[in-house]
Amino acid sequence: MSEHIPHIPSDSSESDSIVDSLQRLSKKIQLITDAIKALHQDRNQLETKIEDAQKRIQHILSRLPEQSDGRQLNLLGEPASPKNPEDDSEPTTH
Repeated sequence: MSEHIPHIPSDSSESDSIVDSLQRLSKKIQLITDAIKALHQDRNQLETKIEDAQKRIQHILSRLPEQSDGRQLNLLGEPASPKNPEDDSEPTTH
């Protein structure tokens, strides 16, 4: 078997282009790393907002009457008119 011998550039212009390529790659890697960090921060902020919204929803739901409660839910805050027992009967025709 033959041993792999790394390619050694024969002139300085080839080594300069390799150095330039490595520098460009390093910059791109840094940009990607920064973008990933920003995405993680954004995700954490969104998760916090979701948790806050869920807590607010749970608070609102806890204030609603139970389903077994026969009263009508008044979402608009308008005074409910008292129920007339006569309204439950069939309409009469004259």
